[in-house]
Amino acid sequence: MNFSQDIKPISYLKSKTADVVNTVTDTKRAMIITQNGEAKVVVQDIKSYENMQNALAMLKLILHSERQIDEGKLIEQKDVFAQMEKKFFS
Repeated sequence: MNFSQDIKPISYLKSKTADVVNTVTDTKRAMIITQNGEAKVVVQDIKSYENMQNALAMLKLILHSERQIDEGKLIEQKDVFAQMEKKFFS
């Protein structure tokens, strides 16, 4: 990733807000906004943000599952399907 072209000062955002929105939406690349030379915020299109949030949620589920496995909190597959059948088909 080459972030150098995606870093803009806050003055750029102020003067070209519509251009920033269009660029971020078209390229699907986030833009880093600086203030006084320091990175402060990220502007990102909504679909990319949603995808990132979904990926993070999935990683959290995987981590939780791995912890449960380490703790021996397992349910056999046949028992899971039996519970599902009872809940949804009875």
